[in-house]
Amino acid sequence: MEQMKRFALYYAPDAGAFADHAAAWLGWDAITGTARPQPQLPGLRDVAQLTAEPRKYGFHGTIKPPFRRAPGVTVADLQAAVADLAAGLAPVVLDGLALTRLGRFLALCPTGDLTALESLAAAAVRRLDPLRAALTAEEIARRRPERLTPRQRDLLDLWGYPFVMEEFRFHLTLTGPLPDHEIDSTEAALEAYFAPVLPQPFQIRDLCMFGEAQDGRFHLLHRYALTG
Repeated sequence: MEQMKRFALYYAPDAGAFADHAAAWLGWDAITGTARPQPQLPGLRDVAQLTAEPRKYGFHGTIKPPFRRAPGVTVADLQAAVADLAAGLAPVVLDGLALTRLGRFLALCPTGDLTALESLAAAAVRRLDPLRAALTAEEIARRRPERLTPRQRDLLDLWGYPFVMEEFRFHLTLTGPLPDHEIDSTEAALEAYFAPVLPQPFQIRDLCMFGEAQDGRFHLLHRYALTG
């Protein structure tokens, strides 16, 4: 764990059909740390190209965005903080997941009352922020601050990421940006591919600590049960 460049708190599905479908689609299983053969679905171009952008992160929903540890913060410090956080937070139960267009990419988004999920994410961002290293000028530049709203820029400065708190929208990314002429066909293929395995209800029962290895791939390091 000491060699990980960054850490994050994500949702990741438990082992089973949903997790297997998602890992195969992206071509990377963050739970086992292995590449997966990708399906070739009718009507789609190379799935490897469609999924190139989200692949390195593995299938996940962001709770606390990736961050570097602050100077002096050990992995043990981080583990203890996440364990304490999870012990005080309750599991979240939502109606299900729906395939959704977010701009030019496709993702699975939760349905139902999102209040508890939003509160969970906000608590994780706040509680772990003292362990986060300040952003470098290069990291800020990668967020394209000139394209952010004033509030998003404030959030970037405060919490190291522009899409937290009231700007937070939980999603499980499935593709990179798609050209307009491919969105309809890709959406139809993904609807058919995921329909048999989508969880109903959709439950978040733990916080998954992920780490970014030196090659940029993210790995599941540990699950912390939500027991509050």
